[in-house]
Amino acid sequence: MDTRTSYDELFIDGRWAPSRSEEATAVVNPATGAAFGRVPRGAVADVEAAVAAARRAFDEGPWPTMSARERSAALLRFADVLESWRDVVEPVIRLESGALPSLIEATHFGIGLARFRYAAEKALTSFDTVTPLQVGPGDVLGASALLHQPIGVVGAITPFNFPLYLNLAKLGPALAMGNTVVLKPSPLTPLEGLVLGAVAAEADLPPGVLNVVTGEGDVGDALVTDPRVDMISFTGSEATGSRVMASASGTLKRVVLELGGKSAMIVREDADVEAAAAAAFGSFTLHAGQGCVLLTRHLVHRAVADQFLAELDRRVRATVVGDPEDPSTTMGPLISAAQREKVLGYIDAGVGDGGTVAARGSDVVSDGFFVPPVVLSDVPATSRSVQEEIFGPVAVVLRFDDDHQAVRLANDSRYGLSSAIFSGNGGAAWRMAQRLRTGGVRINGGGTALDLDAPTTGWKTSGLGTEHGIPGLMEYTLSKTVAFRAGR
Repeated sequence: MDTRTSYDELFIDGRWAPSRSEEATAVVNPATGAAFGRVPRGAVADVEAAVAAARRAFDEGPWPTMSARERSAALLRFADVLESWRDVVEPVIRLESGALPSLIEATHFGIGLARFRYAAEKALTSFDTVTPLQVGPGDVLGASALLHQPIGVVGAITPFNFPLYLNLAKLGPALAMGNTVVLKPSPLTPLEGLVLGAVAAEADLPPGVLNVVTGEGDVGDALVTDPRVDMISFTGSEATGSRVMASASGTLKRVVLELGGKSAMIVREDADVEAAAAAAFGSFTLHAGQGCVLLTRHLVHRAVADQFLAELDRRVRATVVGDPEDPSTTMGPLISAAQREKVLGYIDAGVGDGGTVAARGSDVVSDGFFVPPVVLSDVPATSRSVQEEIFGPVAVVLRFDDDHQAVRLANDSRYGLSSAIFSGNGGAAWRMAQRLRTGGVRINGGGTALDLDAPTTGWKTSGLGTEHGIPGLMEYTLSKTVAFRAGR
């Protein structure tokens, strides 16, 4: 069992190897601002070694040619090892990301592992198909088979907000479909990437199938531009995603991007306002608002807007912001001092543009990176606080008079990741959902259970390609048609 909060080496070609940079990076607890661990600072030379290992494992190793049953068994063994380490991994997640224990158990670890297992189990399914037999000229009998084969070497680049979950959500489908992977975790949360190297070693994955390299932007750039890498799967900001796509274009790589969001919740006049406010509050304060799918624009019918704001204010005032180690804490810190200053700047911008602070939690006196939850109302729709992703516990409330205006306000965004509608009229909500330019819509909270088969697709600048479900698995494959005939 791996119990480390510090690593001296990177995981390359199935073993631990010292970084070529010979430099170390401190890992900081965002709840205290103090360092609690360290990792190597990866270098471009480390990327080159990791890509070479992944390339060799794909081109010469057994992984892509294993039977589906063998590969699935190996990945389920990986999942079992990680599950057995839960008690030591979850505290590391809390220290590194500042997440509450309940969120770690349910999402960071729980849903992440569930998505990995889903991919491992779906690897047993054959997605290949054969066309009906046909008789052609000269009485030739034949057909065609459509095969789905692994792409090759995948570079997976993940952000700081839900590190273990996102690492597993990429590794699962990439590995299940027979690819090899070089994982580059965020420099702010490297431990949740390196621990997966330790899991791979314990689970006896073949050398080079999974490689983990830490580092800054130069490491990511090297991974994206390396011609031996066949695909990049990136989750992060719109700006960085755009740069990734541009850099990958030089070698015509396949790219899957899951980017930012400024998701709208529409509250119609006939909605259960208390339920809507509870969902809105729970969303924009989840993990201190550090989530791309969170509902941060609340579009509320004018007739119920005051009631909605009062419900939000009550919940905001009751929020206990603090260290996740304290059982009374209900919202933790932001990831860094820089992120805290960015969020505070957006609040000032919203007020400067004419908005009002309708609700604000209590400030925290601490060396940690805390911002209390804030609700801005009556902010102009053109304000930066309305149009740009804040990635902090800040919600904006805009009023509307009819469904047409609500849809127009919801679609007035360059993002299109997620959205929600609260209404007592299911038919009206359904018709409205068809008009929203987003990859997902939840009506009255959506389903009550995690639907692992449901894909996630970012529209507009929220992404490119699909994650999760069968479509997410298919992103890690290339199709091949093989035509054949009966007899000679």
